[in-house]
Amino acid sequence: MFTDLKTSLRPALVMTLLFALLLGLAYPLAVTGLGQTIFPHQANGSLIEQDGRAIGSTLIGQAFTADRYFHPRPSAAGKGYDGLASSGSNLGPASKALADRVAQDIRTNGTSPGRPVPSDLVTASASGLDPHISPDAAFYQVERVARARHLTPAQVHALVEDSVERPMLGFLGEPRVNVLEINRRLDRIGANQAR
Repeated sequence: MFTDLKTSLRPALVMTLLFALLLGLAYPLAVTGLGQTIFPHQANGSLIEQDGRAIGSTLIGQAFTADRYFHPRPSAAGKGYDGLASSGSNLGPASKALADRVAQDIRTNGTSPGRPVPSDLVTASASGLDPHISPDAAFYQVERVARARHLTPAQVHALVEDSVERPMLGFLGEPRVNVLEINRRLDRIGANQAR
């Protein structure tokens, strides 16, 4: 009986060790190496660097609150844009807390005669870290950004048009504007650099 157990146990241990090495070490190293070779920027978090230091990622939203910048979607992740607490608020449509927050966001975003505030400027995404806004939300903010930077609305409008990312292959996803990227482009314009 002991030899039967030994005979059965040995192949099981060898297979466990083999698959642990193969799937726990060799496969992850191969995939990581392939990712680093073919897509190094994406494999390292799509980080954006300025003056030799990382200032953000094209994949994770950040708070921009100054009038001179385009504002992102609100974030319910932790205290806002906290990657360690990524989640929605779980507030339902009848929630007074949600209604109060949306009303405050509408006041913060101001009003445009005859135009309601786009929904993505007052509603958080499921992750709370969405780096994009809709083109409509970007165009809605043109007047405020132009006024704060002493630019013409036409200049800022053209910047938004040039910053719209189209759906992949023409049909995958929605048109969108990456908030960090458009704000970096605004800073490169160089107008009114005083914060």
